[in-house]
Amino acid sequence: MRFRNMLEIDFSLLLAAITLSVFGVLFIYSSGLNSSGVLVSNEYFRQIFWATAGVIFALALSMVDYKRLRDISVYLYLGTLALLIYTCLFGRYVSGARAWIGIGIFGIQPSEFAKITTILFLARYLDDSKRNPESFFRFLISCIIVFAPMVIILIQPDFGTSLVFIPILLVMTFIAGVSIRYVFFLTAVIALTGFLMVLPLWQTYILQNPIPALLILTNARFTAIAIMALGIIAAIALFGFIRYKKRYFFWIVYGVAVLVISLGASFVSQRVLKDYQLKRLIVFLDPNVDPRGAGWNIIQSITAIGSGGLSGKGYLQGTQSHYRFLPQQSTDFIFSIFTEEWGLLGGLLVFALFLLICLRLVRIMKTTSDTFGAYIAAGLSGMFIFHFLINVGMTMGIMPITGIPLLFMSYGGSSVISAMTGIGLSLSIYVRRYQH
Repeated sequence: MRFRNMLEIDFSLLLAAITLSVFGVLFIYSSGLNSSGVLVSNEYFRQIFWATAGVIFALALSMVDYKRLRDISVYLYLGTLALLIYTCLFGRYVSGARAWIGIGIFGIQPSEFAKITTILFLARYLDDSKRNPESFFRFLISCIIVFAPMVIILIQPDFGTSLVFIPILLVMTFIAGVSIRYVFFLTAVIALTGFLMVLPLWQTYILQNPIPALLILTNARFTAIAIMALGIIAAIALFGFIRYKKRYFFWIVYGVAVLVISLGASFVSQRVLKDYQLKRLIVFLDPNVDPRGAGWNIIQSITAIGSGGLSGKGYLQGTQSHYRFLPQQSTDFIFSIFTEEWGLLGGLLVFALFLLICLRLVRIMKTTSDTFGAYIAAGLSGMFIFHFLINVGMTMGIMPITGIPLLFMSYGGSSVISAMTGIGLSLSIYVRRYQH
């Protein structure tokens, strides 16, 4: 039975993940060469071990009925929450975040695995509650499940990894049939919060000319007055909705709630985010504001990608990485090295492989007869898509630098193995897609 299952796995999905992992090893090796052609890092050797272990684990997981994870998903979820709390208290600092636990050179990043366990537990809850007519309560509990690990990861602080939980929540609740107005409400709050948070930075560093109206976003007194005024409007509209049952009163309350929450969240975030995180937002708006400081990474990454041209400079012939112009070149900016050496055509190949992974996950989600499996596939698709768009976008300068790795390709054992775990779960769902 298990041998037959092995023959029925989605080989296109597995092959795409393995190909991206091979690319990762090749270009992590390239990133370890200096300008004299001397290898100064053995990161590629560790990546070979982690990628191989990840593939073996994915194949082993594909032979296990994913439904067995349903009953233990709550324990896996609570276990990773405990690991995240332990990491916040006793973990070691890496790149400005206390996100790692381990001994010596060996360690794990629990936040990478928290994404998988959160997907499993949320899929179980959404499946158990699919007959619940109270959609708002269902969405609220889903938010609590996702925000719990997200907040702990923010405390570390690891802003980039915490962001990945948002598309997981939005995609899974949407596929699970939660009312679109709740999903859109959260999406609008997140988008507007980001916009309001960036406006004062744009005023100070780009425009360099004060706009009185923006005091609402920076001055505590003006912010409080604005929130109180909006609260009064919402209260009047709510009374009108209850008294007259007119839908437009409901949408007034809806819109005002988005504004109030976004305004408050943007004000708090400006005081909670670290200086280096705010600088990343500033240089996203204009890298030349600090070309030799916070904007250096983006400028050098864009230079590397642009210098690759159509077909690239050739494998091991890159200059931006070998002359050490790109910090964190084996992790956050692995795509920059890849496109410098293999050019636009190589970049399109990576695009195609990630597109294939996402399309296969959508196919799995649509064909499986088990909603628990469909919700897992939906969460994984949200995770893979977000990682790809944000990482590649930040190397091109069209997304802020967040420290999100390019799954399968960036250096890091926890990242590779958690991504392969997602592939293994997907393969398991695909093999059993017609089983009830």
